Amino acid sequence: MERLNRLLKHELFQDCMKRIGQAEQDRIYCRHDRKHSLDVARIAYILNMEEQTGFDKEFIYAMALLHDLGRSEEYEQGRSHHEAGAELAAQILPECGFTPEETKRICTAIAAHKNAGDEGADSCVRLLYRADKLSRDCYDCLATETCYWKEECRNYKVLY
Repeated sequence: MERLNRLLKHELFQDCMKRIGQAEQDRIYCRHDRKHSLDVARIAYILNMEEQTGFDKEFIYAMALLHDLGRSEEYEQGRSHHEAGAELAAQILPECGFTPEETKRICTAIAAHKNAGDEGADSCVRLLYRADKLSRDCYDCLATETCYWKEECRNYKVLY
């Protein structure tokens, strides 16, 4: 997991996570912190094993850790966090030892993870999408009724 250790220590990764934390410090809805990203990674890895999709553990964790990184630019510049996140991941991943093929696939999944729940989407994209939705603690959230994910999360109660 050496590549993941490099990712977690990467200056751009740390800077973006810090900026997201500052922007969300008063947020009442789900946050996009390291805990959320690790929850997504763990769930994606479980789904990967259960469904035997064959993705490498380090690949899945890198994808999950980076999937919301673009929120730093969304909050500051109004850009789509999916698009910004894919661009940030494209900078970080090669510097951490990921191959061009892995980088491309992870960046594609990050760019598409908003609306990738359909069966026609790439398996990697669907895995990230599903894990992201399943990671939300909607059952225990005090802001559920005003949350824009309210209906989406109701479709993903299978773990609760």
